[in-house]
Amino acid sequence: MNDSISFDHPSIVFFESELFKRIQLEGLFTDSKTICDALPLSSWSDVLEKYEQQKLLPTFSLLEFVKRYFTLPKEIELNDSLPSQSLNQYIQALWPKLTRQPDPKDATSSLLALEHSYIVPGGRFREIYYWDSYFTALGLKQSGYTHLIQDMVLNFIELQDRIGCIPNGNRSYYYSRSQPPVLGMMVDLCIDNIETSDTDFVLRCIEGMEKEYCFWMHGKEQLSHQDCAKGRVVKMPCGAFLNRYWDNIATPRTESYLEDIELAAELPLDKRADFYRNIRAACESGWDFSSRWLRDAQALSSIETIEILPVDLNCLMYQLERNLAKYHGLLNHHDQAARFGDLADARKAAIDRYFWSAQEQFYFDYQFVKQQPLKVRSLAATLPLFVEIANAQQAKSVKEVLMSTFLQEGGLVTTLNVTNQQWDSPNGWAPLHWFAVIGLRNYGHVADGNNIMQRWLKTVDAHFSKTGNIMEKYNVQSLDNLAHGGEYEVQQGFGWTNGVTLAFHEMLD
Repeated sequence: MNDSISFDHPSIVFFESELFKRIQLEGLFTDSKTICDALPLSSWSDVLEKYEQQKLLPTFSLLEFVKRYFTLPKEIELNDSLPSQSLNQYIQALWPKLTRQPDPKDATSSLLALEHSYIVPGGRFREIYYWDSYFTALGLKQSGYTHLIQDMVLNFIELQDRIGCIPNGNRSYYYSRSQPPVLGMMVDLCIDNIETSDTDFVLRCIEGMEKEYCFWMHGKEQLSHQDCAKGRVVKMPCGAFLNRYWDNIATPRTESYLEDIELAAELPLDKRADFYRNIRAACESGWDFSSRWLRDAQALSSIETIEILPVDLNCLMYQLERNLAKYHGLLNHHDQAARFGDLADARKAAIDRYFWSAQEQFYFDYQFVKQQPLKVRSLAATLPLFVEIANAQQAKSVKEVLMSTFLQEGGLVTTLNVTNQQWDSPNGWAPLHWFAVIGLRNYGHVADGNNIMQRWLKTVDAHFSKTGNIMEKYNVQSLDNLAHGGEYEVQQGFGWTNGVTLAFHEMLD
């Protein structure tokens, strides 16, 4: 993918049309994503033509027009658990309900057809999501569905071949952004022994990981100390290269069009394009949204994602470099293994230099425009432990902060800031618990990791016992209250909670 990328899909014309914008701006649906996932009953062009013919008629009703010419999507309906079902039994029963078979190539949908089966998260999320899938796959592995993990890996690689990146999700409106790079970690779940694995699959995975690496590093060769940032890569004053989140498009998000327009209205006209790019970049992070990205923790309009180097993204890029070095080494590709090993070593040194605070004894994101660390304490600080680049003393210090300030009755809060954003206190999320627990165990802090696991599982189980379902996120400070914040209601399903729950139960058994 480069700065001039264009994506040709019939639905894009609709998303740029007067009809689409009018539907969104008039607030026909409480969830802006609804019309984005709707199916036109004929072709996109035919619907637009009919709108032009009818829009000026005295009897024209926008709502009636939509009802007449579109099939609206439904949320994924999941039955509550049976009284006799345990939490784990319920999750096992959910997998088939969240599984989708290969898609027909249907140009009358915003869905990007996938050639292999896959898992969707649940609720309003009716498509595959990239980084969600790694955490979902942890549970699929425990359930014996390794073939489904392999299918999802192939889907991501094929999407990348078609679009230029592994998109946020398999919808046409996500084409310009990705999510945290976890492809290599998903490959690890598929390949237990490279010598007994399908050689073609292994080579396909290596090729896919290299393409993903190139996507994130695109523009590196054009950088200088005067022009230090391009796309997703930033050159630091010391010469090191680090990564940020980015989106090539600086317009309102298709799936949150009204929300973005209303929030941008608070800003001067010349600041709105930057706002749109920043909000899109934050969506690429998966943390949409968090005070991590905000100049003012209470004001989403102060978002500055593209000026921030995230510690967790750069740890995942380090892991990708290490994975490429590992797999090339296993196949005796010595030059490639050495190259990626050197890149990983250089990034490790830069992570320690820019993200570790000796004074605070914790990892922080870095504001590269101002050349200073940020002050928000978040669970992103567990990623250096997860990928094992912290030293023993750094890991111990992070552990002490987690256990003394982040740990609540129901698990770990995401940040220490209480805001209206869903990736802040009082909410806790399964993927971040996974990073934290594995990170602590990597450094021998098993008892602390078990403590976190037990509290998180108690939270999930308590809500399950009360309601008969599993949620996307939880309020870990007040277990009687639902998680809140963000642009939509807390969702039931839920892929990554299912996956991490099964993996934690296996670790504790």
